[in-house]
Amino acid sequence: MTTLDSIVIVTKRTALEDLVLRFNTRAQAQFYIEQQARGNPTYQAGAFDEYQQAHDTYYAALESLKRSLPRGLKTQVIERTFLPNFKFSGHDLVITLGPDGLVINTAKYLTTESILALNPDLNRVDGILIPFGVHEARAWIDRALQSRVNVKPISMAKAELNDGQVLYAVNDLFIGARTHVSARYAIELNGRAENHSSSGIIVSTGAGSTGWLQSIVTGACQVAAHVTRAKVPVPAVDAYRLDGSSDQLYFAVREPFTSKISQANLVFGQIGRNQQLTITSHMPDYGVIFSDGIEADYLNFNSGAVATVKLAERQARLIVR
Repeated sequence: MTTLDSIVIVTKRTALEDLVLRFNTRAQAQFYIEQQARGNPTYQAGAFDEYQQAHDTYYAALESLKRSLPRGLKTQVIERTFLPNFKFSGHDLVITLGPDGLVINTAKYLTTESILALNPDLNRVDGILIPFGVHEARAWIDRALQSRVNVKPISMAKAELNDGQVLYAVNDLFIGARTHVSARYAIELNGRAENHSSSGIIVSTGAGSTGWLQSIVTGACQVAAHVTRAKVPVPAVDAYRLDGSSDQLYFAVREPFTSKISQANLVFGQIGRNQQLTITSHMPDYGVIFSDGIEADYLNFNSGAVATVKLAERQARLIVR
């Protein structure tokens, strides 16, 4: 690890805070939730209390983390939505306090920085990518500052446009239309090319190979089985799971449509370390590329734009036990 001279804590708004943003005040948010709960079996009495308790637990964890920080070291706290515009120094210890999605959303904005992922709520957050509880924060911060930690590399995907704009993904990239209309584009890999009309393309990394990609594989097998009345077994996830540091990417075309001007043969495969998927937009004004489910942080992908998608030249770095 590089010499660390500052700590950046990345937080996430709680569900209660999102409700207050929607309804302007806590009281109006509470009124809405409680009104929904009355006479509705899918809501339970005291439903708003769960929002409040989760909120209180999160901020208790944040205060505990702040008390754990070593004195004399520069510290900043930023909320997740500010990540696209935040400039990391390359000498930061980045601490995420939130669910697995926060780790993923943070990682793609880093270069050489390592992430210490802390679970703020062991009763509510699964923490697949979060090795540590907040009660362990000080010990692991000290170890990171002394370069006495193991770091697991996590491969990323990279989409680069012909105008130089770049977007990274830890789990997956989406290339398609921002509305429920057909995405139109030309796709090329290893000398094979065809025109497509589809619901877009998903490019998954090793870390993302059991996420959105799994849904696509499962759905495709089930549809094929029902339409053909043949036995099309859904493969076990291990059949296509990739290690988080894999040098392979998957791509999958969603709902490809065949017509006089569109084909559907180049719809699934792998992109190796020295390969790239080239996609040329044929969408006048509704094409987008976004990553890891964050639609607000996107690249416009309209007619004239050409995207090359490949394994990123850098990896995310996650501190592990």
